[in-house]
Amino acid sequence: MDTNILLNDFNTPFNVAPFSKIKDEDFLPAFQEGIKAAKAEIDAITLNTAKATFENTIEALDFSGAHLNRISSIFFNLNSAETNETIQKIAQEVSPLLSEFSNDITLNEALFERVKTVYDQKETLQLTVEQATLLDKKYKGFSRNGANLSDAKKEQLRAIDKQLSQLSLKFGENILAETNAFEMLLTDPKTLSGLPEGAIEAAKQLAESKGKDGWLFTLDYPSYIPFITYADDRELRKKIAIAAGTKGFKGDALDNQDHVLNIVKLRHQRANLLGYKTHAHFVLEERMAETPDKVHQFLNELLEKAKPAAEDEFKNLEAFAKDLDGITTLQKWDGAYYAEKLKQKRFDLDDERLKPYFKLENVIDGAFTIAHKLFGLNFEAITTIDKYHDDVRTYKVTDDAGNYVSIFYADFFPRPGKRNGAWMTVYKPQYIKDGTNSRPHISIVCNFTKPTKTKPSLLTFNEVTTLFHEFGHALHGMLANTTYPSLSGTNVYWDFVELPSQILENWCYEKEALEVFATHYETGEVIPMDLVEKIKASATFHEGMQTLRQISFGLLDMSWHGEAAPDKITSVKTHEAKAFKNTKLYPDVAENCMSTAFSHIFQGGYSSGYYSYKWAEVLDADAFEYFKTEGIFNPTVAHKFKTHVLSQGGTENPMTLYKRFRGQAPQPDALLKRAGLLK
Repeated sequence: MDTNILLNDFNTPFNVAPFSKIKDEDFLPAFQEGIKAAKAEIDAITLNTAKATFENTIEALDFSGAHLNRISSIFFNLNSAETNETIQKIAQEVSPLLSEFSNDITLNEALFERVKTVYDQKETLQLTVEQATLLDKKYKGFSRNGANLSDAKKEQLRAIDKQLSQLSLKFGENILAETNAFEMLLTDPKTLSGLPEGAIEAAKQLAESKGKDGWLFTLDYPSYIPFITYADDRELRKKIAIAAGTKGFKGDALDNQDHVLNIVKLRHQRANLLGYKTHAHFVLEERMAETPDKVHQFLNELLEKAKPAAEDEFKNLEAFAKDLDGITTLQKWDGAYYAEKLKQKRFDLDDERLKPYFKLENVIDGAFTIAHKLFGLNFEAITTIDKYHDDVRTYKVTDDAGNYVSIFYADFFPRPGKRNGAWMTVYKPQYIKDGTNSRPHISIVCNFTKPTKTKPSLLTFNEVTTLFHEFGHALHGMLANTTYPSLSGTNVYWDFVELPSQILENWCYEKEALEVFATHYETGEVIPMDLVEKIKASATFHEGMQTLRQISFGLLDMSWHGEAAPDKITSVKTHEAKAFKNTKLYPDVAENCMSTAFSHIFQGGYSSGYYSYKWAEVLDADAFEYFKTEGIFNPTVAHKFKTHVLSQGGTENPMTLYKRFRGQAPQPDALLKRAGLLK
């Protein structure tokens, strides 16, 4: 008889997800059963006749719904990395159910009464720091999500949350469909002029796999980025750039304009309902930045430093393009192309020259070696556990004493069922229960250049730093060592979460680290030191323009979520143009719109939080300065970082943790110095 494996505990090595035994149709019944079981656990807390205590209420609440959370993490991770129409359809059905269930908890008066009882006596309870944080978080989880509202307003909140969960899913599905729908087939070899051999071979292979003659280019990053960076044919660069920029903005069935306006309005209504001025005020109350004013102040201070540099860089790039090819107006599809040529001229550095030193397997081994040198971790490839796609690599992580630390999944190549970009995620969290430290299952997902018939996967330097970035998040998850699942690993303030990922990127620029993994894939030669020097010298190339770009995204996010009257916005494009006014360098492209494909804020969790990348850069530059002063593999500094940051999750205020590691508050000068913006 066919049984649904998701309904029971997994009898698997390390309790991993049994991907090969899960059928798509198992998910809906598993969600329904999971919600039923989680509700029963909530009922057990609320119907308990004993007086409310930290253990029988707060702790019980944090450990409730574990099986449902497990199913959710498997399902939604697959929906991002290996989706299909069935999974997407289930997601549309399941999201409102989960949203409803979440509301059933936060709007449960009897449950809130018990939580509040414990919260009101917190001063007398002699809680540990972690317990006090959990209590505070649980109480706010209710008060910030409608527990104090009238019944009528609670119903309004439920309706809003249900709509929002469906809208953001639909937004993401449209972007994936748009990405998959675009194909540019070239049949004339002349149109390939300027493209690297690897990009040409990959395009040939892709065309063949679809039974076509010629070279096929798509909007997947490993296809799009080389084309926009190297193709000499300006018209074709324009074609693919406009295709990328019109995602969700064509007025057709996949258009996201209404979704953007509706998401923004509903988030604003939700915030007002809960007593906040805007969605940004609601979100930022639980962030290091605290208020929209502070975020604006932070972004504007950076803007003041970066804008003059960005404008100079842009003028130089314009002059360079004019001298080289007589280009009178530099357009968006010219930026990457001429920047690459200028970089090659100025630093004699070409990504294509670097790629042979960055074979994917060597870079992975390098990341593992660096994690061992810093944190004493060992990675062993294992084949005894299930994976959801053949491309996925699986590892068992142990410490130097041989203790099991984590399971690690790595998924590196694009495919039709996978969204663009790169991310880290969790299949099972870490927590301590009944004296057992239950270890996490962590995954990173990227979209790197695939191996071809003649070459292994060779990464651009940008892909190398992306791998290290996601691996930094993974270390945060793997080294988690907290009692409660909701405070474990990357469950930290959103503007702190990028510190472990961004700090790890710094090792990619250091001679001592590059010597560990940057070896030529054919000769085994270690990357020449003159190339290392050039990588370092070019690290701040166009840093003004890059910083301006990040600031512009942060300001756009704040303009959608931090303004008092989003219902007055009628045109997505007009609103966006206003938000970009102070950061604009290139002429506007009428057909293009950023917001309709801004998945970070309309599908992911970055609404009112995009500034976090720059905020965390201040932290990471300051933290890495400490490493550099003492030595980039200094065991004492590494141990402090592991002990006070990586293992602590969200158990304490992030600034407290940071100061404990660093001995002082972060100084923005380290970032400005590294970026070459501090003269």
